[in-house]
Amino acid sequence: QIRLVESGGGSVVPGGTLKLSCVATGYTYYDIYSMGWFRQAPGEEREGVAAISTRGETIYADSVKGRFTISRDDGWNRLDLQMNNLKPEDTGMYYCARQIDSRTPATMDDQAYAWWGQGTQVTVSS
Repeated sequence: QIRLVESGGGSVVPGGTLKLSCVATGYTYYDIYSMGWFRQAPGEEREGVAAISTRGETIYADSVKGRFTISRDDGWNRLDLQMNNLKPEDTGMYYCARQIDSRTPATMDDQAYAWWGQGTQVTVSS
């Protein structure tokens, strides 16, 4: 079984900080495939948050630019999303995903991703 498992979600007040992590099992290699973070708010469509290529290229949604940072840590065995200055609008279920094709550029197009985690909930409220 190929699995992606997210962790690190929780409830914080506006302005707070969370760090999400994603680990893979079942012959999934972060150094071969570009990875991304997506989120889905209640009543909204899933949207891309950030993505990183095998070459370290990163892209971000305009809504999180300057506040969120995507990275590969632990020898590129773990995908992280550092989220600073969180806003209520950041509330949603966050998913990590692996691209279908190997060694391709980072993208926010969810059709480029083949494997998805189960999600971790982020709630930002007073």
